[in-house]
Amino acid sequence: MALTGVVALVAGLGLSQLITSPADAAAGAAPPAAGPITVPVERRVLATDVVLRGDAIYEDPASVLLETGDLEGPAVVTGQVPAVGATLAAGDLLLEVAGRPVLLLPGELPVYRTLRAGVAGPDVTQLKAALEQLGIDPGDAASPVYDAATADAVAALYARAGYPAPTAGADADLAVVGAREALRAAEDEVASARRALAAASAGPGPVDRIAKDNQVRAAQRALADAQALAGQVDPESGAPLVTASEIANLDDQVTAALVDRDALLAPTDPAQERAMVDAAQRARADAATALEAAQKSVLTPLPASEVVYLTALPRRVDSVEVHRGSTVAGTAVMSVSGAALQVAGEIAIVDGELVAVGAAVAVTLPSGADVPGTVQSVAPATDAARLRVVVVPAELTPEQRAELQGANVRMTIPVSSTDGEVLAVPTAALTAGPGGQARVEVLGADGATSLVTVETGLAADGFAEVTATTGTLEEGDRVVVGVASAAEEEPTSEESGGA
Repeated sequence: MALTGVVALVAGLGLSQLITSPADAAAGAAPPAAGPITVPVERRVLATDVVLRGDAIYEDPASVLLETGDLEGPAVVTGQVPAVGATLAAGDLLLEVAGRPVLLLPGELPVYRTLRAGVAGPDVTQLKAALEQLGIDPGDAASPVYDAATADAVAALYARAGYPAPTAGADADLAVVGAREALRAAEDEVASARRALAAASAGPGPVDRIAKDNQVRAAQRALADAQALAGQVDPESGAPLVTASEIANLDDQVTAALVDRDALLAPTDPAQERAMVDAAQRARADAATALEAAQKSVLTPLPASEVVYLTALPRRVDSVEVHRGSTVAGTAVMSVSGAALQVAGEIAIVDGELVAVGAAVAVTLPSGADVPGTVQSVAPATDAARLRVVVVPAELTPEQRAELQGANVRMTIPVSSTDGEVLAVPTAALTAGPGGQARVEVLGADGATSLVTVETGLAADGFAEVTATTGTLEEGDRVVVGVASAAEEEPTSEESGGA
């Protein structure tokens, strides 16, 4: 019995060591003392990207309208309809309407009138600039006047397109013929009036002067003969041979002959003949002006219905709204866009302000491959709180172009980057001091921590660039990012940075 009692006592003591009371269990479950979570300071390159999505479209879409008001008949499309996807350059044939070409020229000002010799304005200046771009000399490019040189250049433009140049019509040709005949008649009148003036200014000719002199001398001889017979009588009849009255009459005849000769030789004033010359010269000047105007009217015009101006040539044909045989009735005949493929997307203003024109872009194709691109423009979007970013991809292969066209793709734009590797800590390691300065808590080798004031730089991917302003901070130093129990493992820098 004594032995049994000893064994029972020993067994009880052993079992008491294996049994834990509720109070002891609660005390054993209490957490250990808290400890800091640290990560090392790193040297790394930091970069910030703006990521957005955009639709691939062709640049600067536009609808093509034709001016058909000057056509005499219906504006029927007779041929040369371009295919969708065709490229149209300056000077190319856009369409054929009523058997006449519609030519494409570079310019911003729309067509609003037919250009003829003598008209002036900014549309003439635009035409001359377009012709110069095509290598056709329009004359004085700075002059806003449509002159003969411009008309010749337009004729050369049509010859280049393979069509006869437009004309002013048969009525204008007949007007030129009539004006030429009127000028010739006026010149004849001037010549005739000048001859009359010359004759009047020259006086009588030698024949007239001799005839008058002869008349005076004959009268004088007759008077002298009569005077010689004065006082003599006829022997047979006894009558005087010459009477006093006959001598008086002969004297009157001498006087009349002298007066007649003096009148012939007296200087004359050809006022009437001079007035006739002046009138004939004025008529000739009017006829010359009329001929010049008629000749201008037949210079090659540029009909408003045969030209279209578009900017940023060449252009790609996106759609065609007409076909051969259809009638143009004031609506768009086709839609075109720039030949360059671009990607347009929208982002918030706060992100868009970080994007600069000319910045490099990575465009991710639907296949996952990246192609480089460049930011072409950043402009306000329809939504006032957003910006529209247009990116132009670099040279694309035909396969990449086909893959990109019409797709919605991702674009990554690096907007900021450090110049090489810099000291960086997770943003979770940064705290604010009493004065608002940034600081980090550094764990020393003895387990104690100290605060180091830092100047922050670029922040990206959960990290921030730091430079110590008080104290020291080097690569490998451990900075506190949080507090955890001793049982928890310290996170990696990626985990803390991600947090």
